[in-house]
Amino acid sequence: MQETTITTYLGELRTEAVHQRSGNKIITDAPPDNKGKGEAFSPTDLLATSLGSCMITIMGIAANEHGFNLDGTVAKIWKIMESSPRRVGEIKIELYFPPNNYSEKERKIIERSAYTCPVYLSLHPDLKKTINLNF
Repeated sequence: MQETTITTYLGELRTEAVHQRSGNKIITDAPPDNKGKGEAFSPTDLLATSLGSCMITIMGIAANEHGFNLDGTVAKIWKIMESSPRRVGEIKIELYFPPNNYSEKERKIIERSAYTCPVYLSLHPDLKKTINLNF
């Protein structure tokens, strides 16, 4: 089985991750509150971003399967850190859907799919996840 990514430490608290299938790259940098420059996503930023991206992706799959569209949906994401031990304590996500008169059935499909994304299900139960869907 091929690696998913190969990550290299570049020095000065920065890494470069290369997605092996596509060759796409992500640079990470430690945040200023943890001795970094904050010039790129931090690893914990990616954790929070992964949740939002996963939720939108799974909602998009469900929408496609049920014949409606979510193009233009936006997730605003906040990561709230805890200090002892240093970890992500909460991820807040505000999902904004494009103007569309989604039926009650479509709204339920969207909501149900959001909470079944693999990242959501993989996160520790102690990590608070505050999700708001704005239709």
